[in-house]
Amino acid sequence: MLTPAVNLESSQFVRLDSAAQGRGSPKALFGLDAAALSAILAEMGEPAYRGRQLAEAIYRQRLTEVSAISPLPLELRRRLDESGWIVGRPRIAQIFKSTDGTERYLIDCQGENAQTVETVWMPEGDGGETGEELDADSGDIDAGRGGKPWSRATICVSSQVGCAVNCQFCLTAKLGLQRNLTAGEIAGQVVSVLDRHEVEVGRDRVNLVFMGMGEPFLNYANFMAAVRLLVEEVGLSPQRMTVSTSGIVPGIEQFAQEPLHLRPHLAISLNAPNDEIRAQVMPINRKWKIDDVIAAVRKIRLRPRERVTFEYVLLGGVTDRPEHAAEVARLVRRTGLPAKVNLIAWNPGPGIAYAMPVPDAVEDFRQRLVGEGIPAFLRQPRGRDIYAACGQLKRTVEG
Repeated sequence: MLTPAVNLESSQFVRLDSAAQGRGSPKALFGLDAAALSAILAEMGEPAYRGRQLAEAIYRQRLTEVSAISPLPLELRRRLDESGWIVGRPRIAQIFKSTDGTERYLIDCQGENAQTVETVWMPEGDGGETGEELDADSGDIDAGRGGKPWSRATICVSSQVGCAVNCQFCLTAKLGLQRNLTAGEIAGQVVSVLDRHEVEVGRDRVNLVFMGMGEPFLNYANFMAAVRLLVEEVGLSPQRMTVSTSGIVPGIEQFAQEPLHLRPHLAISLNAPNDEIRAQVMPINRKWKIDDVIAAVRKIRLRPRERVTFEYVLLGGVTDRPEHAAEVARLVRRTGLPAKVNLIAWNPGPGIAYAMPVPDAVEDFRQRLVGEGIPAFLRQPRGRDIYAACGQLKRTVEG
């Protein structure tokens, strides 16, 4: 779809630094895997192992300047610089801190199409993310090591600037789709946040949820390329990653073909008990109905103990009634899949004409699902006061 031109005077944008603009267009190393980096260095007459050294420096050591990559000879670093190569990792341009410890970041994607995108850090998570199956036997992880103020955390990652899906309860939809993010811009959000919080990969317990701005399966190639970078180069486990889709059937079918050593967990944004209501709050349902989505999900070969997650936003008076809970329970049972339901009390935003559910209705809904034998969890709202909660991401500069 065509999108309107970006208004650079808008209060939604942060002015970006222009220090690197005088030398023409720099070329980013971040976003390339070790094989691609080796190919670049081979063209410069360097042995293949230099590519692995370069990948280690930018993905594991998180270095952001070519000049600081000491395993590379000084002369090689100089030639990379003269050839216009920079690390080019997306950087945190602005930070908003919530009273509950959540942090929302405006990430500067740099490059020619520089725009900010949002990423969220949630210490201790929100009570709903997957990865709990892995947590149960993660005896090798020393929670709260080294005096860190958190024992576990979740990073919420964006895949697009804006979103085209137009869910009626979501602030991101008001941006429309600005553009897809590259693999480096997606993975770079994660590495920048890991760097900020001095996360030790393999030791600290951090989950990733691709549930930020955008629909990952409408940017499938870049999303999965980012996952490969995060698994193979950064060293994160795909079993600590979850991707959420609004129900893009071709994307789900392609996802089903991914090898297990690369495939994150899957979450389906259900958000309604039936097609009629879902089509009202999620127009994507007019293209792919609930049964179409379920049929695609059934093609995924799940790992032992793995469950598909159904995300369900409770809209006051619209999707939170007792009869809706009964419908959701029947729907989940009908899938025949190992599944759980994550309930999300709607997070308000300006210009969106829905109401928050009353707390008693939320707990009643959860109890009804549990009573029907459906595992159900309530995702706690994190960072509402800084527009960081689910459905609130819109590059808001007020904090």
